[in-house]
Amino acid sequence: MRAALVEARKAYEEGEVPVGAVVVAGERVVGRGHNQVEGLVDATAHAEILAIGAASRSLNAARLTDAEIYVTMEPCPMCAGAIVMGRLSRLTYGCPDPKSGYCGSLGNIVDDPALNHSVPVRSGVLEEECALLLSRFFAELRRRSTT
Repeated sequence: MRAALVEARKAYEEGEVPVGAVVVAGERVVGRGHNQVEGLVDATAHAEILAIGAASRSLNAARLTDAEIYVTMEPCPMCAGAIVMGRLSRLTYGCPDPKSGYCGSLGNIVDDPALNHSVPVRSGVLEEECALLLSRFFAELRRRSTT
């Protein structure tokens, strides 16, 4: 999760919502990503999507059955779907996202019995640190919008 936090800090420095993700196979990080929605002008440029893409390229595999993903914030429906479709073996995230999280908060795509793959979830890893970075980002954004 610490490597995912490094990615989240990169997003923060770029003025992006500070979410970071890493994909790990064995003991090795095979994919990294941080939110780049504004910079790439791409609504799909979420940390998870970028990390999964990088991992697929690194491993030359569309299905990442022997890899885990670590994300600083609970994935949204799009990213949760990508985690399922990428066949990742496990999802670990830091803080929940009560507004758009779809791995337990608003719904649970990664454990939907209608789908042919489910992903075990571990939440709350370095939760305070992950949540603090997001809180700080949005507080600064609110301050800037009122001045």
